[in-house]
Amino acid sequence: MRTIEIVEPGPAALVEDLGRPGHAHLGVPPSGALDVPALRLANRLVGNDEGCAGIESLLGGLVVRAGSSCTVAVTGPPVRVAVDGREVGSHTPVHLTAGQRLEVSPLSAGLRCYLAVSGGIAVEPELGSRSRDVLSGIGPEPLKAGAVLPLGEARGIPTGEDELAALRPPEELVVPVHLGPRDDWFPEPAAQLAVPWTVTPESNRVGLRLDGAPLRRAREGELPSEGLITGAIQVPPSGLPVVFLADHPTTGGYPVIGVVAPGALPALAQARPGTTVRFRAQA
Repeated sequence: MRTIEIVEPGPAALVEDLGRPGHAHLGVPPSGALDVPALRLANRLVGNDEGCAGIESLLGGLVVRAGSSCTVAVTGPPVRVAVDGREVGSHTPVHLTAGQRLEVSPLSAGLRCYLAVSGGIAVEPELGSRSRDVLSGIGPEPLKAGAVLPLGEARGIPTGEDELAALRPPEELVVPVHLGPRDDWFPEPAAQLAVPWTVTPESNRVGLRLDGAPLRRAREGELPSEGLITGAIQVPPSGLPVVFLADHPTTGGYPVIGVVAPGALPALAQARPGTTVRFRAQA
C-alpha cells in the first residue's frame, strides 16, 4: 500500500482538493483549496489529475515521510524545501524513496503552500470530495503528527515545469469587485470600498476579516437570510467587511455590498494579517 506519513503538521495542515460545490441547499459550503491554481500546478508537477487531493499547509513547517516510492511537489509562495536535509526547491517534481523525509520550511511570505503526491491523497471522500471543511467539520480531520495517509495509484506523467514559480505575495492588493446585490444599502459603495483595508489576524478559511473606516449605510434594518457565494463581501453591523472564502456559510442576513472577481481569490488566500487590500469596482 502506498502511503505518506505526517511527521510534523506545522501550525495547521489539511487535506484539500477542488471542493464539493453544489451542496448549498444542504447548508454545506464548497470548501476546497483556497489557492486553487497552486494546487492544480502541484498536481500537474507530480503527474496527477488537477483535482486530486493534496495537503494545504498553513505557514509551512510541514514535514512528511514517504512510506513508499513517490513523486512530490510543493507550490504556493516561494519556500525552502529539503529532502533529508538537502535543499531541492519548490515548484518542481521531487522523487522520494521509502523512508525519505521532505521538509517544508516556515513561509517568509504568503500564508498557504500545497504539497501534492503522485497518486493523490486517497482518504475516504465525503459528499464527493476529500476536502476538510472547517465550518461544518465535514471531511478528514486536521492532520496530526503520526497520521499515515493512503495514496492512490500513480499513473500520469509530470507536467508544468515550464511554469514560473510564484512571486513573493505583495504587501498591498488591488482586488476587482462586482457591486451588488445590496450595494444600494450603502451611499457611494464604490468609493467606500476603494479606501485601504487591513487584513486582521481573525481571518481564516471561512472569511477574510478587514479593518478600516467602517462602511456607512444608506438604510437601517436587516435582511432575511439570503444565499452566499465564495467571494461575497458581507457587511455586519460593525461596518467592517468580511470577504467569504471557501468554507463560508451558505446563507446570511447581513447585506452583501459586492462580490470579489473569482480570479482574485487566490491572492486573498495568501494575504497575511497586515496586508493592505483595496477594492476596485468593475462595470
